[in-house]
Amino acid sequence: MVERIPRIVVVGSTYIDMAFKCATIPSAGQMVSGSALSYSLAGPGPLEAVQAALCGCGVHLISKVGGDVFGAMAKKSLADYKVNVDYVCTAEAKNTGVVVTHVNAAGENGCCHYSGANCALLPADIEMAEELIAEADICLIHGCLPQEAIVKALRCSELHGTKVIFNPSRPTEQESRHGLDLPIEYFTADILIPNLFEAADITDQSAATIRTAKMIGSELVARGARCAVITMGARGAMVVDRGGADHVPAFEVDLVDHTGSGDAFAGALAAYCAVKDDVREGVKFASAAGALACAKFGGLESLPSKAEIIQLLQREDIDLLPRN
Repeated sequence: MVERIPRIVVVGSTYIDMAFKCATIPSAGQMVSGSALSYSLAGPGPLEAVQAALCGCGVHLISKVGGDVFGAMAKKSLADYKVNVDYVCTAEAKNTGVVVTHVNAAGENGCCHYSGANCALLPADIEMAEELIAEADICLIHGCLPQEAIVKALRCSELHGTKVIFNPSRPTEQESRHGLDLPIEYFTADILIPNLFEAADITDQSAATIRTAKMIGSELVARGARCAVITMGARGAMVVDRGGADHVPAFEVDLVDHTGSGDAFAGALAAYCAVKDDVREGVKFASAAGALACAKFGGLESLPSKAEIIQLLQREDIDLLPRN
């Protein structure tokens, strides 16, 4: 019998990333020599979509690119990774979003980004894909988009009973504001996956310790989310639901570059949860993906395959991704 392929819809921003590896990240007025250059598709939308596809899922991306050469490049690259681009819309009068990243010898990075066509994603673009969302196992949404489009995706998923994994990152309209005031629809998500700093911003709490992460997660659940997964980098992740809180340790790898690790985590978590309703085991699988992404330079090219994730889990004696 042929196994059913899990279906995932990703709603996220698209960028082209020009990443330079250098000994130090340049400060104002300083010029440094680079030792490597990566020129590739980036952004939460493409990276999360490709990671889910690498884990064996059928993936559609809802996003927006410009009517420029970068937009065509983005669609071709996604298609090469078997991500469906039927709902990657084009804003002809705008440029595709661009990120310029500098990565130093310690694996730390500094970025400058231009949102471009991502700011033009409309509720109408989500409406066109309503049937697609209704038939999906998971709708994976990243918050760094226009708020009206995000809310539309959340409402559409709730209407059709589609499970939502949502990173409530700052909407494009609030990128330069202090504090974060989110609509109530954000807390209808089944699984919220903010990092510790984003979660602290939402709840107005300190982001210092694992204990604080439990408190923050509990508040997010109290606001309506079924589960909150607070990611904390090298300190692992905190999974909080109405049944309690559990800390999932991070995997130890030789750090090369943080770029893409959070998106690898999100895409792999969506792939797991599309097959099995077990968030804690899903977070272990996703943590392995995030760790492996840190072990290579670049974004898209650093995303691990399902086989690589399973190999790392086997080394740690952790349960594997379940069969479809």
